[in-house]
Amino acid sequence: MAVTPAVEPDKTGGPAPAGGEAQQQVGGGLTIQILRVFAENRLAVVGIGIIVFMILFCFVGPLFYHTNQTNAQLALTTSPQNAPPGSPLCTHTPCPLGTDNTGFDMLGRIMYGGQVSLIVGFAAAGIATILGVLVGAVSGFFVGWVDSFMMRIVDVLLSVPILYLLIVLAVIFHPSVEILILVIGFTAWLVPARLVRGETLSLRVREFVQAVRVMGGGSSRIVVRHIIPNTIGTIIVNATFQVADAILFIAYISFLGLGLSPPATDLGGMLSSGVNYVNTGNWWLVYPAGFMIVIIVIAVNFIGDAMRDAFEVRLQRQ
Repeated sequence: MAVTPAVEPDKTGGPAPAGGEAQQQVGGGLTIQILRVFAENRLAVVGIGIIVFMILFCFVGPLFYHTNQTNAQLALTTSPQNAPPGSPLCTHTPCPLGTDNTGFDMLGRIMYGGQVSLIVGFAAAGIATILGVLVGAVSGFFVGWVDSFMMRIVDVLLSVPILYLLIVLAVIFHPSVEILILVIGFTAWLVPARLVRGETLSLRVREFVQAVRVMGGGSSRIVVRHIIPNTIGTIIVNATFQVADAILFIAYISFLGLGLSPPATDLGGMLSSGVNYVNTGNWWLVYPAGFMIVIIVIAVNFIGDAMRDAFEVRLQRQ
């Protein structure tokens, strides 16, 4: 007569979970632990609060604080130029941050410029991350001449200062929000490509990849379903820093006068326009926009640092 093996009780006194249930519990516990490590980082929590506030300020704020930010001729004829904060000369709006040299309300201008900087920052970071992940995963998985060819292209592009590439491309193409997104996105994918390639070289020889090969899994399936998901920690951490880099890049381009054409603007363009008036005491033309750039970049870096620490816990558990 066959003997039925006894089921070991768990620490709570009940039967031990089945294999699938145990894996789900381990996965769920790992996710909770990652979130707990992230939440314990107070700077990251502050960073998320800052980013949420900036998004609401830039995108929801204009719904309540109505200003003209597109008609330069109307601003010149109806608003004083370079008026200080709270100036009685402002009749259409209270001008809590004054006006610029065209007559645009500076508080509304910061909202408008912040929209452009955030849109370009997140969109360009997304393009750079997607392109870098695909190139890095394909290069690291297939190795051989494919890896050599792709990485030589990456090496050549990395040898050229990225700011120089941005300036050349900004001069060739007429700047617009879409062009800036593409220019920054297609010049910032090199670092994530290198990082994902390094992870892929390690993952391609793991047992689970060999098992998929034995079961008849194709190369594309292995890359998409197994390699890339296992590099998600590296991808997410790098993507956060890509956002900060993209916001700085658009600030660089605009500060050099190669950004959007007026009346369109971004935070870097506001700095470029206002720096000429610093010596005359018009601090409100420079400091608010500069503060916005600094605080957004610092907040994103706080989030990136915390995510890196959180995913280190995942690697330790693996």
